[in-house]
Amino acid sequence: MEELNRTRYQEKLRTAAEVAQMIKSGDEIFFSEFVLRPELIDEALALRVEELTNVKLDGVCICKIPKFIEADPQRKHFIYSDWHFSGVSRKLYRQGLCSYIPFTYHQGPRVIRKYKNYDYVFVSARPMDSQGYFNFGMCNSLTSAAITKAKKVIVEINENMPHCLGGNQESVHLSRVDYIVQGNNSPILEIPPATPSEIDIQIAGHIMKEIENGACLQLGIGGLPNVIGNMLADSDLSDLGIHTEMLVDSMVDLYNAGKITGNKKTTDRFKMVYTFAMGTKKLYEFLDNNPACASYPVNYTNDPRAIAVNSKVMAINNAVEVDLFSQVCSESSGTAQISGTGGQFDFIFGAFNSRGGKGIIALSSTFKDKKGDVHSRIVPTLRPGSIVTVPRSCVQYVATEFGIVQLKGKSTWQRAQALIGIAHPMFRDELTAQAREMKIWFDQA
Repeated sequence: MEELNRTRYQEKLRTAAEVAQMIKSGDEIFFSEFVLRPELIDEALALRVEELTNVKLDGVCICKIPKFIEADPQRKHFIYSDWHFSGVSRKLYRQGLCSYIPFTYHQGPRVIRKYKNYDYVFVSARPMDSQGYFNFGMCNSLTSAAITKAKKVIVEINENMPHCLGGNQESVHLSRVDYIVQGNNSPILEIPPATPSEIDIQIAGHIMKEIENGACLQLGIGGLPNVIGNMLADSDLSDLGIHTEMLVDSMVDLYNAGKITGNKKTTDRFKMVYTFAMGTKKLYEFLDNNPACASYPVNYTNDPRAIAVNSKVMAINNAVEVDLFSQVCSESSGTAQISGTGGQFDFIFGAFNSRGGKGIIALSSTFKDKKGDVHSRIVPTLRPGSIVTVPRSCVQYVATEFGIVQLKGKSTWQRAQALIGIAHPMFRDELTAQAREMKIWFDQA
């Protein structure tokens, strides 16, 4: 069988230019995810820019501007849409070169299977193994679902990608691949951990008080998760588990410190479960053929029902602003899209349903605008056009540098009072007056 696979492999080999020539005007394409992208195919497609119109490409949180976008600065030929905004996507959005696709992350594969019909799916993958499989590396996510809805599947090989064990659907067999491009084996893009601020450290201190032995963690990217990871590594906590959408460097440090065992997990016991990984070379080397890690499609990792099966789930997520009604906006600044719903709703909802679980929204109490003026992130009402990422009915904990409050079971008055209590002191009187004006603040309970 191995010899037959090798023969079929050779039959399916194409150059990037040959693949690009297959694309027709009006085609719809799924274009890989996160730090992985088929670079040679991207470059070859960009060279055809003047020959094509209305080619629609969907990606997921791109971390580097594709060549096909650089080749089409007026968006006359390639229409790019992103399922989740990175800093790169956000920049392109402001230039009118990128659209956002709203969805909750765990429903992504179902949305694709119900409503998408891709002409081509471009996937970055490991070289074929002896059984004829191409491993997706650090990005499982939506890829396997996209492949099921593709007329043609093209794999671009990158030998520098770590081999990431499943889980489920972490690979695709040669029989389901139409063409193979030998890539240029570029080093995997690294995303260095963000430097934590003093405020991040203060917020983390409040959150740490809520974490117990045997907790199952979901941490994202940014300064705050890194601080929490460092604090956990130095703590007396033990037998922690991981069930997350994103695996990051801080989790490697926790594992190496002996804090992560997965011994108390109900499902995927002893496994660090994730749907994509993004970080530095340290993370990528840790993932390579590591049986402690399990890659799954996002309809498993982020399904609130799957999340809730484990006990003491700690889901920690950032926000842009929270209003006095306890509505959470985590993805836009007014009408400007800056991120996406991603898996925040999935994990906040799932964590609450976990036995002993806690879903925490964390944010600094203030921010400075371009003029240097200070504004509160806890506001009377969300700014016009702001997107509600987590509705008030689903919000459990909110944390700032001034404390952490639990809102479930509390009235609108009690919620407003609690949130004002963790707002910056310079804004509390003003917020109280505005709460009275909106009839959600009473001087007596």
